[in-house]
Amino acid sequence: MAFIDSHCHLDFAEFDATREQLIRQSLELGINHFIVPGVSLAQSYSLTSFAKQYPSVYIAIGLHPYFMAEHRDEHLDELNKLAHKHKDQLVAIGECGIDRSIENIAKQTQIFEYQIELANQLELPLIVHHRQSHDLIAQSFKRCKPKFGGVIHAFSGSLQQANSYIKLGFKLGVGGVITYERAQKTRHVIAQIAPEHLLLETDAPSMPLAGFQGQHNTPLQLPLVFDQLCQLKQVTSLNRNDLKQRLYDSCSALFRI
Repeated sequence: MAFIDSHCHLDFAEFDATREQLIRQSLELGINHFIVPGVSLAQSYSLTSFAKQYPSVYIAIGLHPYFMAEHRDEHLDELNKLAHKHKDQLVAIGECGIDRSIENIAKQTQIFEYQIELANQLELPLIVHHRQSHDLIAQSFKRCKPKFGGVIHAFSGSLQQANSYIKLGFKLGVGGVITYERAQKTRHVIAQIAPEHLLLETDAPSMPLAGFQGQHNTPLQLPLVFDQLCQLKQVTSLNRNDLKQRLYDSCSALFRI
């Protein structure tokens, strides 16, 4: 029974010295596939070559709000051309979204909605980043409805917000946050969501699990996220494989892998 890490940044420089070993160790643990999202135009270009080096890696391309300072107006058109050229390589558009900790919400919104339209054109799901912005994302979705769903990466929100996303065809990304006792709200919500609406993710090298603060996160931690999810859902040892399969199928269905 296998896993898919539905969100990790294996191309980042933090993994340059250990990447081959890390992928090999992950495969030995049953982590068979990795979804690596785009964050900037330059990095999205490089991902198209990166994916060819590693058969277990699937890619998305996009413009992340964290990198607003790098994004230029012409990058939208270039991203469009890149996406159409490499459509057969892509499993999603993203990582894209809106982040209230970053300046220029109007510009973020424009870039986000452009990528929603692009995903609709290419019939692809979205990988959506949020931070204190569920209301803004909901407004964007009303103006520009995603037609092929996606994943709300590192979901943290209310049950009502979770169900609103699910109704639009989105799944919720579940990662290291649920390993923290202080994240009671998120843990409570995730415990109530059916597995077919969830994806496992690490966000490596970010989002370290509880007990691993200060260390680079890696896909090798994905089984620990799964263990915590089993605890939250009070899954018995007899039903662990069933949950694992349902999570795997959820990811496979969304990204068509």
